[in-house]
Amino acid sequence: MSYVYFRLPHSTHVFRNRLSTEPEEIASLAELNGRRGFVIAPFTPSDDCPILLLPTDWEEVNLNFSGDNQNSEQTYLSSNDSVSAMLLDADYEKERQRYAVDFHNYHGQLTNDAFQKIVLARCARLTATEKLSPLTLFARACHRYPRMFIALFSTERSGTWLIATPETLISGTNGAMQTMALAGTMRLSGANLDFDVEGGSIGKDDIHWSTKNIKEQRYVETYITECVEQFSDDVNVEGPFTVHAGDLVHLRSDIRFHLKDAKEGWLSMSGDTLVAKLPPVRLLDNDFIDETRTRSFIASGKWSSVDRKEMYDRAVQKMRQRCLTKKNYAAAQLNAKEQFGQMLRSMGFEKTRVEIGSK
Repeated sequence: MSYVYFRLPHSTHVFRNRLSTEPEEIASLAELNGRRGFVIAPFTPSDDCPILLLPTDWEEVNLNFSGDNQNSEQTYLSSNDSVSAMLLDADYEKERQRYAVDFHNYHGQLTNDAFQKIVLARCARLTATEKLSPLTLFARACHRYPRMFIALFSTERSGTWLIATPETLISGTNGAMQTMALAGTMRLSGANLDFDVEGGSIGKDDIHWSTKNIKEQRYVETYITECVEQFSDDVNVEGPFTVHAGDLVHLRSDIRFHLKDAKEGWLSMSGDTLVAKLPPVRLLDNDFIDETRTRSFIASGKWSSVDRKEMYDRAVQKMRQRCLTKKNYAAAQLNAKEQFGQMLRSMGFEKTRVEIGSK
């Protein structure tokens, strides 16, 4: 039987969906347009690893049960850590040595400026000391990570997965959207484990970040912001600030934007092609003279506030004239089409068409 359990961050409500049949298989993300459900999507959909869509027939289940209840599911869902089963990594030392070699190689690429950021991951094969239900692991994860999104799903096609993440890809309604740039990781220990805990004495000023972590988070923030700025002229970045996730802390920036130029139906299907209709190209920042980054020169004389205002306005006018040319408009349209099309293709849409509105 296929099933999904999930719990939202900062919530005690667990929702379940059990299917009597296998979930619907989807060939591409384009087929999800107008659909609703729980989506299981690989990075690269294929015949062997398709996108799966589960319906939204949710029912709430209780996570905190007494040990007296004989229902097997409720016993497994108990968040009480009375279960003694443990997960052991028998190959830990070998994997650690292989990881150290990989880390050394990748670190060399970073120090040589071949890359700005690399995420190095590893696989671990764990063995349980006694029989352990996936639902028990799910309950443990919910208990241990109250600030994260926790999900457990199992289908014949996908296998069984337990996931925990502090990141929200995107959320919003009526064009008011929000995403986040979360990067930089530091393990807490000792008294610092009380950071952001009710009644704890550790505040944000007690957490000190290395230059490496600050730069790593800034790369992510800059990349996401640049992507968002292609579709909005109303982007607000707050942060970075420290957030708690289990025994780790991360640096996070919240990025809010408004798709006020996007009209209803701007994204639609035409046959097997996804069509995106973007608003006209225009200058997004009218206050583009950044005085903190402007090179200055010294000259003798006196200028009144009116004189300085007049010089500033002339500079703005000349910069606008040099910027707002037919050639630059054409280049901006081409860049928007290429970058937006590339983003859609990376999401699994094979056939796309990007149209730019006229001024």
